[in-house]
Amino acid sequence: MERDIIIAPSVLSADFSDIRGALAEIEASGTGWVHLDVMDGNFVPVITFGSKFISDIRPLSGLFFDTHLMVNEPSRYIDMFADAGSDSITVHVEACRDVKATLELIKARHVDCGITLRPATPVSAIEPYLDMVDLVLVMSVEPGFGGQGLIPETLDKVRRLVELRGSREYRISIDGGVNRKTIRDVFESGVDIAVTGSAFFNDSDKRGFVHSMSKGLGA
Repeated sequence: MERDIIIAPSVLSADFSDIRGALAEIEASGTGWVHLDVMDGNFVPVITFGSKFISDIRPLSGLFFDTHLMVNEPSRYIDMFADAGSDSITVHVEACRDVKATLELIKARHVDCGITLRPATPVSAIEPYLDMVDLVLVMSVEPGFGGQGLIPETLDKVRRLVELRGSREYRISIDGGVNRKTIRDVFESGVDIAVTGSAFFNDSDKRGFVHSMSKGLGA
């Protein structure tokens, strides 16, 4: 049966001097999602933006705001990012002292609840929490920098999460190195959502990019 996956462009690769234009490009491409990478310079070495950035752009767009917190102890910031207008909040299993309590904070705000893991972290680390989440994000590169190549072995995690899903309703997302060259393998692994950054913003035909990528078609 034919299926489409969601393509979620990451504004990390956008021109921040024209974020309004970047959001308009994403909307015009035909996708409904945008990925927002929040980095604290601690859990990862890079600093990007905080909740004010999200609250400022929220009135500019009807896109689904998929917020990925790459920060230590994200429980401190859940209310802040929910108030800013995030539609989903995803936290790293490696960054939480109490993973269950952090996920409960997200669920209490009635936004989609996500969990993610670094490439070196096994799926077993998040298995205890799969009944709690709406989304599982597989990092297919080391978090912190854009433009990296996809680590092929991370697709095994996607396949394992497909096996574990059963009657659970979580969606599987992947982030890192997703482009026209890698999308076929990514699609076939069983993902529901593919985050893409520079590949989207560097493509001259963004609508064609989203259409072909959503169907698992490459270059």
